[in-house]
Amino acid sequence: MPRRIAEFNKRVTNPAARAITPWLPNLGTLEHVGRKSGKRYRTPLLVFETQDGYAVLIGYGPQTDWLKNVLAGGPTVLHKRGRAVALVNPRVVSKAEAADLVMPRSRLFYRAFPYNEAVVLLTVAAD
Repeated sequence: MPRRIAEFNKRVTNPAARAITPWLPNLGTLEHVGRKSGKRYRTPLLVFETQDGYAVLIGYGPQTDWLKNVLAGGPTVLHKRGRAVALVNPRVVSKAEAADLVMPRSRLFYRAFPYNEAVVLLTVAAD
């Protein structure tokens, strides 16, 4: 995706989407901490359940702020369907590599979605 679309989404679409994404299938809001500012951010994203966590599609490339923040190791929480799930162990893999990890009920939509660059896998934190 072009960076200008990412900037538009960041400033216009994301604030509106945050209200509904936690309740829609395959959408969630990822709460993360700025690696420089320490500020908390909430970014609506496409998320797909895996056996031990979630696969999050990376649509705007590795330079995306939310991805850099998550990879920096700060606290990461997924808000989805009225729940808050702490996530750990972020790792970037290809979309194809993550495909078999996505739960079967979501694989068709996962494979059909046009983001083909990469996925960040996150594991649900132990209680």
